Amino acid sequence: MKMPQPLSPSTLSLNGAELLADLSGALVWPAQRTLVVADLHLEKGSALARSGSLLPPYDTRATLATLTDLLARHCPERVICLGDSFHDPQAADRLAPRDRATLRRLTGSRDWVWICGNHDPAPPAELGGRFAEEEKIGPLLFRHQAAPDSVTGEVSGHFHPKISLSVRGKRVGGRCFVGNARRLILPAFGAYAGGLDVRDPAIACLFADGFSVHLLGRAKLHSFRVR
Repeated sequence: MKMPQPLSPSTLSLNGAELLADLSGALVWPAQRTLVVADLHLEKGSALARSGSLLPPYDTRATLATLTDLLARHCPERVICLGDSFHDPQAADRLAPRDRATLRRLTGSRDWVWICGNHDPAPPAELGGRFAEEEKIGPLLFRHQAAPDSVTGEVSGHFHPKISLSVRGKRVGGRCFVGNARRLILPAFGAYAGGLDVRDPAIACLFADGFSVHLLGRAKLHSFRVR
């Protein structure tokens, strides 16, 4: 694999759509007043607690707080959640009343689309929003997991992409967007979501001719070409 080559960060173009990669890991489509997030994994902390892994049980609240701030900044008319918004089919039942109220407030004030994921094939209707296997808007198709033979313009999540690189002798890395002229995969938005290296075959095989990585930094995105 060749060394990464620097690219211009932040503004992305996919199938004619001009997009913004936010430092939070969200994707903004200004022309459509649309904001996209992937893999919230709400209530992952409570699921881990059930299996004996005791972590601070505040991941849902932290994720929703970040999402609330993001919506206040960008004021979208539409929000698309790319699946695995809930960590498991029972996650919504474990929501604290405060978090449940926050979700209802967010989904009730705009067009909210829950794309069904492998962790949450049927998100609960009582939390608001509408549900879809996938959503097509103009030149872009939004779904949970990238399809090997997908049409150009696919936007997905599922893989929780991340990367680790050596830069000037220092190891840097973290969550990232990964894409090419055909498709874009978003990083996981959830506080406890974890990640998979973009050079793992599960991701790399989707980009036969190489791909661009947009690493989430503290103050800006760091973008590279990987072959």
